[in-house]
Amino acid sequence: MASSTLDTIRQKVRRITRSPSTAQLSNVDLDQYINTFIENDMPTSVKLFSLRTVLTFYTQPGVDVYATNSIPNDPLNNFKNKYTAIHPPIYIAGVAAFFTQDRDIFYGNWPQTNAVQQTGLFGNGGTGPFAGILPPPNNLPGVSIINPHILQRSVMFSALDVAGTSMIVVDTPTSNVLGNLTTPNSVVVLGTINYVTGAYSFSFPNSTALTSVISPNPIWSEAIYYVAGLPTTVLYYDNQFTLRPVPDKAYIVQVEANIRPTELLQTTDVPQISQWSQWISWGAAIKIFQDRMDMDSVQLSMPEFERQQAMVLSTSMEQYTNQRTVTIYTDNGLWSACNNWGRWPYIILIIQTLNILMM
Repeated sequence: MASSTLDTIRQKVRRITRSPSTAQLSNVDLDQYINTFIENDMPTSVKLFSLRTVLTFYTQPGVDVYATNSIPNDPLNNFKNKYTAIHPPIYIAGVAAFFTQDRDIFYGNWPQTNAVQQTGLFGNGGTGPFAGILPPPNNLPGVSIINPHILQRSVMFSALDVAGTSMIVVDTPTSNVLGNLTTPNSVVVLGTINYVTGAYSFSFPNSTALTSVISPNPIWSEAIYYVAGLPTTVLYYDNQFTLRPVPDKAYIVQVEANIRPTELLQTTDVPQISQWSQWISWGAAIKIFQDRMDMDSVQLSMPEFERQQAMVLSTSMEQYTNQRTVTIYTDNGLWSACNNWGRWPYIILIIQTLNILMM
């Protein structure tokens, strides 16, 4: 059986580049060339069907943004480097959600409307602490949001200091419920905010201007309120997912993604597909020639490199040809991720709403 291990790829590259000795090219440097081609060149030069996978992560109540992190064993751990692209469809709790990469479309349907209010507190010549509870806003006169929650990363307090400059304190989430209050781009904690109850307590970095009848100095608050529920819309932008409505509990989220190939570290490691070994060998060899400024060898290597790449790509092309390109005339309309309003559970909600209106 043909071998496709890292050791075999090394041997092939040494033969192509005429570098049989480790004195000419160490294994450390050689592995660097091989893995650079695998991790950086392969996923961007061609889109292979075998590198398409399903990314699964889980929501948390009150958390609307899911970005790459460094938490061990978390599905989003080092997400921005593990995956090269995200594709619809996306499913939340098994129900297809609307997927967009356009902030204008997303926030056009889910506006970021800040509730600007006076806290009822005023500058007193000191830094604080100032404490209270953010009152829920009124959508209509006499109508308040039922059980409002405060959106993370939307809270701001402001007041004038003794020099007449506005001081700003913003929130940084520390859990599903609590957040620290700091000045923008600072790590110095000045207080805390509870996103569920609205309770806050903080100090300003400088002394506040003393309030008088002639020059009042109210402490202002800004925040975005929401009612939690099952998310139906997802924005993918800046390597992070933003969900609306904000989740009220844990839900499973599944979306298609292009995964980055696995690097080869041990001599017995093999590529995810054994066929790639020849393509990887020629790709790594070309990188070595480029660093040596041996452009003649680069040109001589290109025909075989492209032939190996075409054979690798042919497998994906054959797989893709099994499925017809989706159009408005194909029979997937009912199950399209963009046609949620014609399927469960949304059709049930529409029917229930109509029944209520007709009562």
